[in-house]
Amino acid sequence: MLICHANIHTMEGRVVPDGFLRIGGTAIAEVGGGEPAAGPEEETVDLQGADVYPGFVDAHTHLGMWEDALTFEGDDGNEETDPVTPQLRAVDAVNPLDRCFGDALAAGVTTVVTGPGSANPIGGQMLAMKTFGLRIDDMVVKAPLAIKMALGENPKTVYHGKNEAPSTRMATAALIREELFKARRYLQDLKHAEKDEDADPPDFDMKCESLLPALKREVEVHFHAHRADDIFTAIRIAKEFNLDYVIVHGTEGHLIARELKREKARVLSGPFFADRCKPELKNQTPACPGALARAGVLTAIVTDHPVTPVQYLPLCAALAVREGMDREDALRAITINPAKICGIDGRVGSIAAGKDADLAVFRGDPLSLEAKPELVFVNGKSVAGVKAT
Repeated sequence: MLICHANIHTMEGRVVPDGFLRIGGTAIAEVGGGEPAAGPEEETVDLQGADVYPGFVDAHTHLGMWEDALTFEGDDGNEETDPVTPQLRAVDAVNPLDRCFGDALAAGVTTVVTGPGSANPIGGQMLAMKTFGLRIDDMVVKAPLAIKMALGENPKTVYHGKNEAPSTRMATAALIREELFKARRYLQDLKHAEKDEDADPPDFDMKCESLLPALKREVEVHFHAHRADDIFTAIRIAKEFNLDYVIVHGTEGHLIARELKREKARVLSGPFFADRCKPELKNQTPACPGALARAGVLTAIVTDHPVTPVQYLPLCAALAVREGMDREDALRAITINPAKICGIDGRVGSIAAGKDADLAVFRGDPLSLEAKPELVFVNGKSVAGVKAT
């Protein structure tokens, strides 16, 4: 397919006016200016001056885990029977036929990170996936992408109500440390058994096995943390175990932006298009991602769907601009930045040869209230007919 006469916003530092995109199979084959000759069997799409952006990326959601218009029957995001569940896999819970995937596509959101909620100190394994498809196995970009861990009010609230640990922030951190210590010792014993044929390997432990990729820095650890003190606890634990960590939410990040920059922390900021429904959100503000970006912190904007419905990701970016964020920073915060933070920028987040052909076509500013993509492509396939129901 050849897409021509388009203003191409690559999100890699350049805009190509009146440019073209050549798509080969599921990937972008060529990006350039001018008007190239179409091949004999090449479908041509003339956009007549429309703007093309990479498909938007929402790096923290629970899409398909809490299904739309259902209660317990569609609630598969928190296993509240055990505070430590690293062995749980989002890939086994996501329902790609949830109507909200159509909502995401209709807004130009083509990739999401989804996974367990924050009831447990260690909640399970998150994944990155496309929003178009019928079978989760065919939609995965990376699984597991990260281990979800949670600090602060949520684990306290859930287990205080059960009269179980953790009911304090101390216990939440202690449970995370305990499981990481066990997994590290388990890894040491495995290595020892490999080197010494007379040594017995440790008994199989699914929880420890599930944490090994995090200890080896093969997958990230996504720490749910709103308050500044919880953010620093996450950083403290990450340093103790040499984890490749990301701060999720970072609601008070604007209060500690310099410290986060110094720590080289990465922050998935949001949701802020919602009410302050619990005490640790008292300092919630849509000015947060702008303050982080100005401080030099690598920042993405997220919806935490269904807290803010996924289709409002571009409006969240617009709200951040209204509250002082640079417009280009806001666009990066829903395209290339989340892809970089999550380590999937080799495939999505910008328009470049070799990347997945995920595109959103707009006429006008994609961050305006009235904006709606005219065309959406996922893996080189036009899904423009997919509408929110």
